[in-house]
Amino acid sequence: MKNRYLALLWITLVFVAGAMAANKRFTLVIDAGHGGTDAGAVGSITKEKHINLNVALVFGALVERNCPDVRVIYTRKTDVFVPLHTRADIANRNKADLFISIHTNALPKGRISRGLETYTLGMHRAADNLDVAKRENSVILIETDYKQRYQGFDPRSSESYIMFEFIADRNMAQSVELAKYVQRRTCASSGRQNKGVKQAGFLVLRETSMPSCLIELGFISTPDEERYLASNSGVEQLGRGIYQAFVDYRAQYDKKISVPYKAETRQEVNIPTVVPKPEPKVEPKPEPKPEPKMAPKADTVKVEAVADTAKAEPVAAAQPAPHAPAVASAPIFKLQILASSTRLKPTDARLKGHSDAAYYEEGGLYKYTLGASANYNELVQLRKSLLTEFPQAFIIAFRDGQKMDVREAIQQFKKKQ
Repeated sequence: MKNRYLALLWITLVFVAGAMAANKRFTLVIDAGHGGTDAGAVGSITKEKHINLNVALVFGALVERNCPDVRVIYTRKTDVFVPLHTRADIANRNKADLFISIHTNALPKGRISRGLETYTLGMHRAADNLDVAKRENSVILIETDYKQRYQGFDPRSSESYIMFEFIADRNMAQSVELAKYVQRRTCASSGRQNKGVKQAGFLVLRETSMPSCLIELGFISTPDEERYLASNSGVEQLGRGIYQAFVDYRAQYDKKISVPYKAETRQEVNIPTVVPKPEPKVEPKPEPKPEPKMAPKADTVKVEAVADTAKAEPVAAAQPAPHAPAVASAPIFKLQILASSTRLKPTDARLKGHSDAAYYEEGGLYKYTLGASANYNELVQLRKSLLTEFPQAFIIAFRDGQKMDVREAIQQFKKKQ
């Protein structure tokens, strides 16, 4: 009798849990890029932050009007600054089913391009993709604690982006499908040139735990594109195209609905009046000069083992694994797991039990590493094994105790294979 009662109780709990899951509303997070003190790209008559917000609000209004079973959350609805990590936190905290970040592209003065492109998280395969990621990620420089919060990531350094080569995102397939829908629907709705689906290392996408994409609506640096992006008709067409892509995506991936949505009403959408009157032309800030590959003398890298100061003993220069004998001046690869403004004890919780971690000092930070080998493939495998503990970890390289460009080190390693 007791067993029968327990069985009935178990079945009841299963049905209740299933009903609760079925009743969970689909949650969409809409992220209008930049805002407040962060203007984004600046054009002749408007700013990126205003274009992004206008399109985000039109897109969100269409979802709210036509999809009452969808919960829409905005990372911002006004002209305010929101740090990148906070945008991702909003999506993660609300257990969002989808994250869509809206941005506007730009090129240096003298270069012209047109069209819409959509990005998913991944390794950039072209220099232009890297340039877009660098520009969008540079917003973290406004955050006072960015060096620690983003584990020593430098948005201006190509070397930092090596981490994105190892991302195996379980949401990648759905993110790519979403991006395809955005390109197809939005370009058709707006008549914009289709520049395709691409991959690049965007921090705001890396920090989210659900399918996501980042849309570059067009080029504010191209006069005719800027006029379109700042116009009411342009905002409405772009917002409606993204909405139609969302409907396509949900129809394919949200299995909780049999009749996906109530029919879209074609009444006019009130275009938000976020974009101010045309402003005097503001010349874009000159791009910072690229940093030299080798650290200056003041930042000479000092590699030590983690230990209590009182018990610390000199540590010999890191040696490659026994089965990969060192070659004179051969690059040594290591896995950087975190950065801290203070030296950590071996028992510090942030090291997650890896008391054998080493560190080097650079830019006023203690940067902690695991592993040391002349065999690049060994570090790739090490990173994979530590992915759950340190998802932000990335591979760096040293030669004769000096940090070097990891891409150059990888090329040297491959030549010797």
